[in-house]
Amino acid sequence: MTNSNFPPSDIYIIGVGMTPAGEHWEKSLRELALEAIIQARQEAGEITPGALYVANMLAPVLSRQSHLGALLADFAGMRGIEAVTLEAAGASGGMALRHAVMAIASGLVQSVLVVGVEKFSERVSAEIEAALSTSGDADFEAIHGVTQTALAAMLMRRYQFEYAVPEGAFAGFSVNAHANGAGNPRAMFQRPIKPETYQRAAMLSEPLNMFDAAPLADGAAALMLASGDAIPADSSYPKIRIAGSSAAVDAVALHDRRDPLYFSAVQDSTAEALSQAGLNRDQISLFELHDRYTIYSALALEAAGFAERGQGWKLGQDGNITRKGSLPITTFGGSKARGDTGGANGVYQAAEAVLQLQGRAGEAQVENARFAMIQALGGTGATAVTHILSGSETP
Repeated sequence: MTNSNFPPSDIYIIGVGMTPAGEHWEKSLRELALEAIIQARQEAGEITPGALYVANMLAPVLSRQSHLGALLADFAGMRGIEAVTLEAAGASGGMALRHAVMAIASGLVQSVLVVGVEKFSERVSAEIEAALSTSGDADFEAIHGVTQTALAAMLMRRYQFEYAVPEGAFAGFSVNAHANGAGNPRAMFQRPIKPETYQRAAMLSEPLNMFDAAPLADGAAALMLASGDAIPADSSYPKIRIAGSSAAVDAVALHDRRDPLYFSAVQDSTAEALSQAGLNRDQISLFELHDRYTIYSALALEAAGFAERGQGWKLGQDGNITRKGSLPITTFGGSKARGDTGGANGVYQAAEAVLQLQGRAGEAQVENARFAMIQALGGTGATAVTHILSGSETP
């Protein structure tokens, strides 16, 4: 149900922080989180957070550590604060941001610190793959050894068959992501690739190749949110308003969905967020979508209403998704080039969108960026969390 009064018009992101994504063997999970927290709090100035929301997907399995809310609050010198961990698989970061928005909207707190953190390098590949499979349906998918990569490959194969899509059709998403990652000093991969490089890539799970999947990375990102009344007039950077916030879910198992090639949770959360913001799709300046796999990019673009069914892959072919196109996506490289940071992805998306709207994106800057849409997905699109960020006081 649409609620045009939510979110209120005076919730802002006033500080961001991000670590480089990569293999941080020398740093612990708490140290990564603290690095991002310090950056975000420095940008926010004198504002003290009234609550801490931690986004994480796999720390209990990979780092053998739960209770991250209290752990990170203590490590960051914030004993006494309200703190909790939020988990929604790959959508954890987006969900933590949404709960921060709801907390401020409730009036119970005036400021919230959100931090997303993940540390994949704690374990070897087999353990990581098993951990990632927990974001699917354990009783009907993971129990049979079906990995998240295999599920994405099945979706791609079915999509190719259903819509007569040629081989190599998804190359544009990977080429664009790596081109954008070249302008991101925090990206795991900062070199562009050619379409021929994509075509020569080894298969992971046919027809999905190495460049169709994002590399896993350690990393942390943080955001400081506050109500308008709590923000000093002399804030260092332009404040970015949360214009829309929505979450929706679908069946976790693919076989339980009416149509596995349609992400209905994306449709629902996108429509609600746009309605709250009072915007049309053609007013969106950039879209930081969930690109764990290239097939997800195509399916998200279709379900979000930016492409017709079976036509999402074509946006990667015609230049529309580049930073100079009509709908720039993954403007800092997305998960594909920046690195997939699991539960932290949604927080990275928000921080990167803030830099775009503030004109601080450097080589990655999208010209005249005014409204950004960010969207984090959990599992194979079972959870979708969508936010609209505005660099303008009013739409």
